[in-house]
Amino acid sequence: STGGDPTGTGKGGESIYGKNFEDEITTQLKHTGAGIISMANSGPGTNNSQFFITCGPTPELDGKHTIFGRISSGMKVIQRMNLVQTDASDRPLSEIKIVKASVY
Repeated sequence: STGGDPTGTGKGGESIYGKNFEDEITTQLKHTGAGIISMANSGPGTNNSQFFITCGPTPELDGKHTIFGRISSGMKVIQRMNLVQTDASDRPLSEIKIVKASVY
């Protein structure tokens, strides 16, 4: 599941750090399973406002995307979001919004 695009275009928006910001990748954090929250990017140093939440192990993303969190509760909601039908460009056919989130 990908989110964080205030423009609604799928291209992302500007972060609080500006247009793009550098990766903060560490070898100690890995995409080991469902619920890992990472920055989406289009290559090194291209982070902006978009992020994704894994729905299973994705080791091919290790070293390419900055991990900055993990879902601590509500994973069933993430799984349901992942089931929403998408178009040919992988965009949801129904709008999905994260209305409330807590940081621990």
